[in-house]
Amino acid sequence: MLTVARECAAAGWPVHPLTPGRKTPVRNCPACQDRTHQPTACPCIRDGGWCHGFHAATTDQDRIRSWWSELPRAGVGVSCGPAHLVVIDIDAHPQPLPARDRLWPGIPLHDHVDLTGLENGFHTLAVLAALRSAPDPALDETTLRVRTPSGGLHVWYQADPAHAFHCSSGSSAGRALCWQVDVRAHGGYIVAPGTRTTDGTYTRLTPAPPAPLPEWLARELVRTGHTTQLDEPPSPSPRGVARQPVPSRAREAVARAGGGRAAAAKALETVLAEVAGCAAAAANMGFSEKLNRAAYTAGGLIAAGHLDQRAAEQALQAAADHARPRQHHRAAQIIRAGLTAGAQRPMHPGARS
Repeated sequence: MLTVARECAAAGWPVHPLTPGRKTPVRNCPACQDRTHQPTACPCIRDGGWCHGFHAATTDQDRIRSWWSELPRAGVGVSCGPAHLVVIDIDAHPQPLPARDRLWPGIPLHDHVDLTGLENGFHTLAVLAALRSAPDPALDETTLRVRTPSGGLHVWYQADPAHAFHCSSGSSAGRALCWQVDVRAHGGYIVAPGTRTTDGTYTRLTPAPPAPLPEWLARELVRTGHTTQLDEPPSPSPRGVARQPVPSRAREAVARAGGGRAAAAKALETVLAEVAGCAAAAANMGFSEKLNRAAYTAGGLIAAGHLDQRAAEQALQAAADHARPRQHHRAAQIIRAGLTAGAQRPMHPGARS
């Protein structure tokens, strides 16, 4: 286990010990068990202890040697956030299907759709990928994949450091990518390949290191609320790409959507300007991401009663058609998804989108 921990640290993945034979972090020291404090204020971590699980994770080889010398059978946990890892954790648990709206959150599923044969996360993720005309991550041999003792699969990806993706549980009624598919990212940890538990070993299936997070999967994580990127200021335009004003047709729709509410109209026009700016950019220069962000913002403003939905949709579509006139259908899909996700988080015009 020491070798596993050292190899992970050498790859730039901070590690922390897991309880021998289990996949949970080693217990805190008695002092930390008896008092309530933030991990950032914990003196144990400062002094080289392993309290508070992934908060104590490190790449320091001396500290790692000390930890696993004391607990040679401890498993290895990898803190995903500092390593900029997004791990898709696919489960195959025998469970009854949840309500239809929890299978693929934000994607309508009509009652006439036959769900016979849909049994686990491998199926729901494969369907989601098919809906996006993308390869199934479970079959992605270009990235690190790890078979779990329970028959599940961990698919490891490297995320852009500029984005803070967050964890979720695929069986949760809250934030989720799809049923029985968990996301391990910022604020969580993943069991390292090679770790042994009483149930078996986490076995590496592919020799490849984590590949870049696929663009379509990043968009899905944004759509389903897995990132704080939507709460950050818009990124600057790519070098050599001038921002463009919102086209007149979109601007007229913005005015109608605001219905005299200047702050709401301004908020929508600001994010639409990012979309319009893609007209002067090369293909795929963040267009989908910017349109998703604009639709998410509009959805939140609509849900809070600050925008008219029909006019806002027209403004979004007009800006998208201006930037990418040959992608009308795809843009419409992104707009619908963004509006749906944004509607779950009503916002006021003064909030960052």
